[in-house]
Amino acid sequence: MSRIGNNPITIPEGVTVDITESVITVKGKLGELTQEYSAVSFKVEENIITLERSSEHKDHRAKHGLYRALLSNMIQGVTKGWTKELELVGVGYRANNQGNKLDLALGFSHNIVLNIAPEVKVETVSEKGQNPIIKLTSFDKQLVGQVAAKIRGFRKPEPYKGKGIKFVGEQIRRKAGKSA
Repeated sequence: MSRIGNNPITIPEGVTVDITESVITVKGKLGELTQEYSAVSFKVEENIITLERSSEHKDHRAKHGLYRALLSNMIQGVTKGWTKELELVGVGYRANNQGNKLDLALGFSHNIVLNIAPEVKVETVSEKGQNPIIKLTSFDKQLVGQVAAKIRGFRKPEPYKGKGIKFVGEQIRRKAGKSA
């Protein structure tokens, strides 16, 4: 029994959902997203979408909840958008952006210059006395998460001093140093 897959999805105003044989397309004020699907069928009544699976096979049950969550994320993305914030913790760690080029100074011999996809908007906030913050915004949740993970991968937070790139609000498990 899929609890997530059985929940209905409401379509807000200004959003159009087109369902074909194997592709679903969601258009809204922020953009357009498409997703291929299988093993489920969509039923649209007024402004409510419900999903039904074709059988009780294990793979079909798994995809029931998956496609419901993906469709819900697509609808939320084209209406409100998705945001991820990264915090640079460490002395001398800096971030600057010019358009969609992100320039990171992370303690390596050279700065890292990263070209970010045009669908993702980048903003850097540097206040005196605070850690620099990188804000990533887009209508595609998967793309925002992928770009954030790539940036975080350059300098993952280490457990002794907590230095590195972490998500805002992320708790780093700290370890004790050497005992004398």
